[in-house]
Amino acid sequence: MSVMIVAVVAFLIDTLIGDPRSKFHPVVLMGNLISFLEKLLLRAEDKPLRKVFKGGVLVYAVVIIVTLTGVGIELLTLEIPNHAAQIFVQALVLSFMISPKSLAREGYGIYLFLENDELDYARKKVSWIVGRDTENLNEAEVTRATVETISENTVDGIISPLFFFAIGGLPLAMFYRAANTMDSMIGYKSEKYFFFGQIAARLDDVVNYIPARITGLLFVCAAFLLQLDYKNAFAMMKRDAKKHPSPNGGWAEATVAGALNIRLGGINYYFGEPHFRAYMGEPNESLEAAHILGAIRLMYTATILFLIITYMIR
Repeated sequence: MSVMIVAVVAFLIDTLIGDPRSKFHPVVLMGNLISFLEKLLLRAEDKPLRKVFKGGVLVYAVVIIVTLTGVGIELLTLEIPNHAAQIFVQALVLSFMISPKSLAREGYGIYLFLENDELDYARKKVSWIVGRDTENLNEAEVTRATVETISENTVDGIISPLFFFAIGGLPLAMFYRAANTMDSMIGYKSEKYFFFGQIAARLDDVVNYIPARITGLLFVCAAFLLQLDYKNAFAMMKRDAKKHPSPNGGWAEATVAGALNIRLGGINYYFGEPHFRAYMGEPNESLEAAHILGAIRLMYTATILFLIITYMIR
């Protein structure tokens, strides 16, 4: 079975249907497993080294369980006598691992609120996809938060799972999604998770290392195809990608900033406390709602480019 035919069908399923909200969604089930193990293992009174060890036990257990589940699903699908049905079932499972339509839907919803001068609704909606305080954001800051999220999540929510599927089928795609879900749940530098979540955070950094850099290059190519500023996209990627606090996040954000001729980064508030994130890109254009649409177009174009290129290679 062609791996990339499955990936293309998965992308089409996501584009047409989107990500269903269900308690039986595979990522929700992964989250339930992580929460269960966290309650079982994490103790506030544990010393730092013990917390790191227990966090490692959680990571190991989740990775083994999820990856073996992926192996089982893949083997079961191969027992289906009809080849087209095999492709569809695997594609359906893979579609749960990617989220282009969800990203586009959330971004477009925020764009519409801004275009209709409904800033309060835009602030509320953007609070669903970012961790920063949003109550006092102006239109430019709502736009910045949305563009940053779409850019960074193009790596986490699309290119990385497709990359791991391309090299290892459903087991590796599910392994990646488990690693990313653990990071989003326990990979924080908070008092509760600083030690317990260290291994989960480092694993997420490792698995996204190559896909993040691939995504940056894909965004440059996408900018060229969309007649955006692809030269500036490449220049900002080279100059600013490493400024991001994450070793991987800047490769997408800096490149999109360059393509759209805007500046991302700046002061974000978390629980009322200001935190400065290094600037990426130059403010050649003022941030406005239309830049959200530009980020969505770049996201979809980069995804299609990845599918075309990997299909040709495979």
